[in-house]
Amino acid sequence: MMLTEETSIPDAALPVDQFKAHLRLGTGFAEGDLQDGVLRGFLRAAIAAIETRTGKVLISRSFSLVLHRWRDPAGEVLPVAPVTELRSVVLENAQGVESVLNAESYWLEKDSQRPRLKPVGGMLPLIAQGGSARVGLSAGMAVDWGGLPADLGQAVLMLAAHYYEYRHETALGDGCMPFGVTSLIQRYCTMRLGLGAGQ
Repeated sequence: MMLTEETSIPDAALPVDQFKAHLRLGTGFAEGDLQDGVLRGFLRAAIAAIETRTGKVLISRSFSLVLHRWRDPAGEVLPVAPVTELRSVVLENAQGVESVLNAESYWLEKDSQRPRLKPVGGMLPLIAQGGSARVGLSAGMAVDWGGLPADLGQAVLMLAAHYYEYRHETALGDGCMPFGVTSLIQRYCTMRLGLGAGQ
C-alpha cells in the first residue's frame, strides 16, 4: 500500500498570524514577516505530526492510494479519515493497461475513524497479479483553518510552538510530544479494541 499526498496545504491556509500571537512575537515592525517562512515550516511539521498520531487529515486535500491487493474485497478500509469524496478507482494490469471503474460500482462508507471503499455488488473487482488499484480520494476535517475544531487548532499551535522553542535542541527523546498536546488530540486517535481491531 502506498498513500501519496497529491495536493498540499496552501500557505494562505496556515494560521501564521495566530501562531505569532501564540508565540507573543512583536508586531508592527517593518520586517514583521521576516520569519513567516520559518513559522509556516513549524506549522506544517506540527500538522503532519498530529495527523500521523491521530490518523486524521486536518485540512482538506487530495490523496492517491495504490494497492496491489485488497485486504478485504468486501470493503477496503482507507488509511486516512475523514474521507469526503472518492474521486476515482483505476485498475492497472501487469502490462500497465488501465481501466477506470464506473463510479456507480462502488461507494464511500463514511466513518470518522475507518472509512471504507465498498462495492455496490458483493466484492470489489479482482486486482490482476502484478497489477494494482489506484484510489483517488479527498480527505480532511475542514477546508480551512477556521473550520477546525478548536482543540485541534490549539494542539497544532502548541506543538508548533514547542518545535519553535526547541529548534536548536538535538537531544529530545524519540516521539517527544508535550503532554498538553497529547491530551488535546487523544479523543481523535483511532481506537484499537481486541484482536479484530485491524479488520
